[in-house]
Amino acid sequence: MKKEKSILMFVIVLLVCVSMVSAGESEATRLLKARTYELREDVIKVCDDVYCAVGYSPANVSMIVGTDGIIIVDAGMTVNHAARILAEFRKITDKPIKAVILTHDHGDHTGGLSEFLKDGSPQVWVRSNYGKESSSFKQVGLTFNAIRGARQGGFKLPSEKRINNGIAPAMYPKRKGNVFYPEGSDKAGPTHTFSEDRKTMKIAGVEMELVAATGETYDHLYVWLPEKHVLFSGDNFYQSWPNLYTIRGTQYRDIRVWAESNDKMLKENADILIPGHTRPIIGKESVATVLTDYRDAINFIFDTTIEGMNKGLTPDELVDYVQLPKRFTEKDYLRPYYGHPEWAVRAVFTAHFGWFDGNPTNLFSLSVREEAQRMAELVGGREILLNKTKSALARKDYQWTAQLADYLIALNPDAPEPKFIKAQALEGLGENLLTATGRNYYLTVAQELRQAAGQ
Repeated sequence: MKKEKSILMFVIVLLVCVSMVSAGESEATRLLKARTYELREDVIKVCDDVYCAVGYSPANVSMIVGTDGIIIVDAGMTVNHAARILAEFRKITDKPIKAVILTHDHGDHTGGLSEFLKDGSPQVWVRSNYGKESSSFKQVGLTFNAIRGARQGGFKLPSEKRINNGIAPAMYPKRKGNVFYPEGSDKAGPTHTFSEDRKTMKIAGVEMELVAATGETYDHLYVWLPEKHVLFSGDNFYQSWPNLYTIRGTQYRDIRVWAESNDKMLKENADILIPGHTRPIIGKESVATVLTDYRDAINFIFDTTIEGMNKGLTPDELVDYVQLPKRFTEKDYLRPYYGHPEWAVRAVFTAHFGWFDGNPTNLFSLSVREEAQRMAELVGGREILLNKTKSALARKDYQWTAQLADYLIALNPDAPEPKFIKAQALEGLGENLLTATGRNYYLTVAQELRQAAGQ
C-alpha cells in the first residue's frame, strides 16, 4: 500500500511538473509543437496510383504508378531519406522508375536524386532555367548565405532546441565546416528540360503536364495530371504563410508572379493538391479554397505595400500599415509557421525602391560605432546604458534589450557581458515567435553569442 502511494505521488508530481512546463510555454511554442503531429511520417494514398510520402524528409516525395513504371515527383533532402521513401514505395509496387520530376532546385527537394537513379536510366525533368538561384550566388562568389541558411534552418542547434521547421520535421543535412549540404546532390542532375509554358507528355502511360510556375524560385514548375485531376504544387503552396522572402538571403522572389502562379493552379480545377511540404489537400472545394486564399493573401500584401509606398511610407512604417484581414489570419494554413508577412512587405519595398527608405536622414547614416557612442553619451555614459539594457531584459522587453545590447557590443566588441545579455534577449524573442525560420535564427545567433562570451 505504501509503495502504491509512493508511485501515485510520483505520478502526481510528474503531472504537475509537466503542467508547469506547458504553462510556461508561449502560445507560439505550443502551436509549433502541435504542428509536429501534422508532419509525421506517412505514405498517403491520395487516389488510385498516386501516393505522397510525408515526414520522411523535409520535402514531400510523391509516386505516380503507370502501366509499366513509376514517376517520382521531387527527391527529398538526402539519399538516406530517399532510400527510406523508396523502400516504402516498393511495398506498393516494384515497377521500374521511368522518370523523376524536380519542381525546383532547392536541396531539400533534390538531394536524394541519385538514389532514384540507381536502377536503369530514368529521365530527370526540370525547367530550362533550373538552378537560377544557386548560380547567381556562385557567379559572384557569395558564400555567407550558407551560414545564414544554417541559422535559418537551425542546423547548428541541438535537437532539444528545435521543434520543427514549421512546414517540415527538424532534420540535419551533412556538414562541411560552416556549410550544410544534402547528400548526393552533386552526383546527379537533370537529363531533360523544357522552356515552354506548358509541356504535355506521356510517361509510363501517364498523361501529364509540366507547367512553368515562377514563385518561390524562378525555375519552379508544377505537375498536373489531367485524367486524375491531381496537382503537385511544389513549394508554391504548403500549409503555412508562404516564404515570400527568406531570411537566409536570396534574390527577390517575384511576389506578384507567385500569386499569378497560384491563380494558374487554381484554374486547373484540381480534386487533389499535393504540396511541396505538409499534407495533401483532398477535395475540389477544399483545394479551391486554399489556393484562392493563398493567391488573394499574396496579392493583398503586394497591393497594400505598393499603396503604402505611394503614400511615402518607409519600410518600418509599412509593416504597421499592411495588416492582413481577419479572413486570412484566422486560417491555420496561412499562419506564419515558415514565412512571415512583415518580411514580404520589406522585400516588396526593397525590390522596387532599393535600399534608400526615402528619409534623407538615412542618406549618409552615422557609423554603427559612432551612433553607439552618441547613444551612450545621451543616456549618461556606458555604465548607465548597460544598466538600462539589463533593466529592459528584466522586464522581458526583449526587442529593446537586443537593440541596446547592439550599442554595447559596438562600443566594446570583446566584452562578454553585452553578448550574454543579447543572447538572452534573442532566446526570449525566439520563444515567442511562431515562424520557425526566424525562431531558429534567433536561437542560433544566441548560441553563437554565448560561445563568444565564454558561456
